[in-house]
Amino acid sequence: MRMIHRFAFRRACLWAALGLASVGTLVAFGRLNATRPHLVYLTGWFLLGLMLYLTAFNARKKLPFLPLIPARIWLQLHLYVGLFTGLVFLLHLRWQWPQGWFEATLALMFGGVTLSGVFGWWLSRTLPRRLTTAGGEVPYERIPVIRRSLQLQAEKLVLGGILPANASTLADFYVARLADFFSRPANFQAHLVGSQRPLNQLLGQIAEIDRFINASEKKTVAELNELVRQKDMLDFHRAVQLTMKGWLFVHIPLTYGLLVFSVAHVVIIYSFSGGAR
Repeated sequence: MRMIHRFAFRRACLWAALGLASVGTLVAFGRLNATRPHLVYLTGWFLLGLMLYLTAFNARKKLPFLPLIPARIWLQLHLYVGLFTGLVFLLHLRWQWPQGWFEATLALMFGGVTLSGVFGWWLSRTLPRRLTTAGGEVPYERIPVIRRSLQLQAEKLVLGGILPANASTLADFYVARLADFFSRPANFQAHLVGSQRPLNQLLGQIAEIDRFINASEKKTVAELNELVRQKDMLDFHRAVQLTMKGWLFVHIPLTYGLLVFSVAHVVIIYSFSGGAR
């Protein structure tokens, strides 16, 4: 409980610091903009410095053994500094969309990095909590192995019930409705939004055949229901972890691409305009 209060207090302080820094920056920009015609150069260098700090977060994660700021605190600072960087970027543009294709591309890349960063923050706040609620995290590398094991169990269960029941009702149902479900990942979008509708529909279809089977097959149906639930939970873990991993493959390349374009932008500006006097 004390840790929760400490986190809430730190978050409130960071939001307050962000608000004060934003207001102070807007006031300073308003006063200097009319008297300093080359203020755009200063905001540009300030913006580049902020971007370098934000990019350093990825390097910090790869060097956990160094006595630096703890990663969890750095992550919080990364979020608030990123939002502040968005304000500085708008001031650097003077609240106008750039005219040249290179500058427009740079602006689009910055927008992509910002939006993907906000989306990643939302993912980090919601998906890990859902994984914890679902009973911990399954190692992503083991998901295909576990899925194959569940598939073999289901097939063995259904085939093993044919002779005792002297009927192939369950086997036919498995081939028609469940074979594809057990053989590959399923319901990716539903798991991301937390919907249980596909699972309930599948369990409902299994329940519908209850009136067509005999007593010896009812136990098999109960065991099959449990395997379906386990497979659905495994698909949930895959969908969540794949989304979190896939987000990094968007945000990080965009970040480094933006940094390269920004350095090229500085070189072009100082090469053809003579720089700020």
